[in-house]
Amino acid sequence: MNQTAPEQLTIWTFDWVPEGPRGYVRDLRLRWACEEAGLSYRVGSVPFEDRGAEHLAMQPFGQVPYLTDGDVSLFESGACLLHLSEKSEALMPRERALRAETLSWVLAALNSVEMVSVPWWFVGLSSPPENPLEGWLRARLAVLEDVLTARDWLVDGRFTAADLILADVLRPPWIRGIGHYPATDAYIDRICARPAFAKAHADQIAHFSRADETREA
Repeated sequence: MNQTAPEQLTIWTFDWVPEGPRGYVRDLRLRWACEEAGLSYRVGSVPFEDRGAEHLAMQPFGQVPYLTDGDVSLFESGACLLHLSEKSEALMPRERALRAETLSWVLAALNSVEMVSVPWWFVGLSSPPENPLEGWLRARLAVLEDVLTARDWLVDGRFTAADLILADVLRPPWIRGIGHYPATDAYIDRICARPAFAKAHADQIAHFSRADETREA
């Protein structure tokens, strides 16, 4: 595990992953948030193939990302995103009602959408004749389509952490290909065209690509 000065904001991810998940590993959410907020950060890494006690002490399920910020440590991408959002109004409005609305949508993206989309994807890997979760996912997507037909952004008429997390949950091509949701598609395209996303995405790909070179040496 790479070590860092205790005062540094550090996003921890794997040292390497196979090609399939590259661009979707959830440390990207935190990289993206830092880029949007102009927060200085570094990226540390833990072994992908040997998840030892030091990793498990920081993330008990052996997953990534986790975040260290001075003497504060957090795991789960949603918790880490909310911690970063408290540092910048670019991610979280300070007005009480708008902050509450942002929090609601961040949790909705994780608990009402991703909680359905990930099991749906996992079941689909076995190519069943019918995916029993598809109706549930389509119902969630229909709700979002109605919401995003009526507004360009989830909160306060501008980009917030709520848009960041919802777009990241929805952007995988296997989700986008499930049906016709034009307002949602336009929303995802608009948010993923942001320079902060492009940089975070490119940086993650480069991080894992450099590890390929080390593994081949």
